Amino acid sequence: MVVAVHADTQMPLRIARAYDVAEGIRAFELVQADGSELPPFTPGSHVKVQTPSGALRKYSLCNNAAERQRYVITVKRDAGGQGGSTSLCDDTREGDVLPTSLPDNAFALVDSPKGYLFIAGGIGITPILSMIRSFGEMAPPWRLHYLTRSPQTTAYLDELRSLGKQVQIHHDHGDPARSFDLWPALEKPNSAHIYCCGPRPLMDAVRDMSGHWAPDHVHFESFVEGGGVQPADRPFKVKLAKSGLAFEVPVGKSILATLREHGVNAPSSCESGTCGTCRTVLVAGTADHRDMVLMPEEMDTQIMICVSRAKSAELVLDL
Repeated sequence: MVVAVHADTQMPLRIARAYDVAEGIRAFELVQADGSELPPFTPGSHVKVQTPSGALRKYSLCNNAAERQRYVITVKRDAGGQGGSTSLCDDTREGDVLPTSLPDNAFALVDSPKGYLFIAGGIGITPILSMIRSFGEMAPPWRLHYLTRSPQTTAYLDELRSLGKQVQIHHDHGDPARSFDLWPALEKPNSAHIYCCGPRPLMDAVRDMSGHWAPDHVHFESFVEGGGVQPADRPFKVKLAKSGLAFEVPVGKSILATLREHGVNAPSSCESGTCGTCRTVLVAGTADHRDMVLMPEEMDTQIMICVSRAKSAELVLDL
């Protein structure tokens, strides 16, 4: 079977090395076939990779951004997912070529002389690891809380342990009663920047506990493109105020994806509701907000079309 190459992934990169970094988690080193330098990236960047199954998936680059000969992505094999991670982990070998996009950054590391508070859950360590690896000798103060299920499923455990007391690793062993209490770290706001990446419940908890911090000092990254499907999801109509066009948004497809399917272009980057690039004026209707960006006072007039849906039968957008 021949799989068509996606328009976003025109850079064919070779798998130079593939190896396990924890139970069920595999790292891939991607290089140019001719050994030439790769396009530069900044800490927090991601690339989109087309798997052998044809699925397009976004993965953070986790190596030092100063490296120009390789990109390193780390993939958690999710047997209960849509098949992208299993295809990448099970159906590729060293030497295979993966169509890959240019790096993009929806989780950029801003300059913060007062330091950083990193919070990672599970595979969410990957963009934060790139940030830590990219710090030079004059790094600002930083601290990492890394929350995982068990030592066996903790990616890059030995490397992070070797960094000393500024890294705190916590395993809950699947017991909610043993969850780590982040409140002491977030109770007193300061001038540091918070970077959080991990499962949605973790990010929701951090957002709730950091509401008294400066909003532009709190940053999130999600791996769930389109926001995922929820049990109560229903189809709805989206109408474009400027053109009068109207489309039905089915369950399992975002507003952004629906618009693209009908030839309507809109800006986007993370496509997971964390960067704010796809912010759109909401003219009418009631949104079901699923982003990590909007403030409560913005929710009646703004919507992130990459993840949010509708509570009303129709949304009217200023497009």
